[in-house]
Amino acid sequence: MPASRLSDAQFIALWQKYGGGQKVSEASGMGLRQVMKRRAQLELSGGIVLSADIPNGKIENRAFYYRHQMTRADAKLFNGQIFVASDCHYHPGEASTAHKAFVKLVNKHKPDIVCMNGDVFDGATVSRYPQMNWQSIRPPTVKEELEAVAERLDEIDKVAGNALRIWTLGNHDTRYEARLCQAAPQYEGVQGFALKDHFPAWTHVLSMMVNDNLMIKHRYANGIHATYNNTVKAGISIVTGHLHRLQATIWSDYVGSRFGVDTGTLGEVDGEHMSYGEDNPKNHASGFAVLTLKDGVLLYPEFCYVVGGKAYFRGADV
Repeated sequence: MPASRLSDAQFIALWQKYGGGQKVSEASGMGLRQVMKRRAQLELSGGIVLSADIPNGKIENRAFYYRHQMTRADAKLFNGQIFVASDCHYHPGEASTAHKAFVKLVNKHKPDIVCMNGDVFDGATVSRYPQMNWQSIRPPTVKEELEAVAERLDEIDKVAGNALRIWTLGNHDTRYEARLCQAAPQYEGVQGFALKDHFPAWTHVLSMMVNDNLMIKHRYANGIHATYNNTVKAGISIVTGHLHRLQATIWSDYVGSRFGVDTGTLGEVDGEHMSYGEDNPKNHASGFAVLTLKDGVLLYPEFCYVVGGKAYFRGADV
């Protein structure tokens, strides 16, 4: 039967038989990316988990439950890795050093979950910040930004393998729909008027709860003590972006130890998207977080950090 005519039940049966995207692609005639996209869509719409065989004869130890748009995703991952990047603010042009390192390390480590933790889209021309002067370099249009986001996410897609792809929305991401909701409310539901319409391979939510003890979302508390306040107030480990820092705060009490993590920025610290900062010093760091879970518990977070134009992870060049 032609690949395009495979019913949902037939696709699920193929996945359960072969247990992996590449084998399903070969058996069905569908492209690998098409297979992975359909797998994600079926998991979302049907509330099911299509597990995959992984190296060394082990079975993928994950589960995923999707509630609905603009709320929480629930995931179970007992032994594995989650790569979390945030505040990409993708603009047209060459990819940042941190983004290139992210792609390389995702390809090398094949994490179970890849999470873009907000502000992937920048929204420079729909920003609340007015243009300050007659700039010689105009900010990119929404169309140009969407194309840049698509190009960068495509680079991640190509190396992510069977990883769940989660996009926890940030305040910049919501600019896309906020402007449209205000200016053209009559177009609600029309294809293309929601950010998720342009990136269907990614699950768009506000937050992701992992194992009921790890929350990943774009932002919570602000200020220099944000990571401390986040985990103390949340009562569990919590991973955020928004502040463009790159740090982990451990907090221990009678219950045990947990972490507040800031995942920095995948963009350049002084990139074009920061022009509104008026050239003030920035307490920012370019990089991303690598989270390892053992028996359902988050181990001490690791970071890939960009310094001097080079990315380092575990003490080595990326």
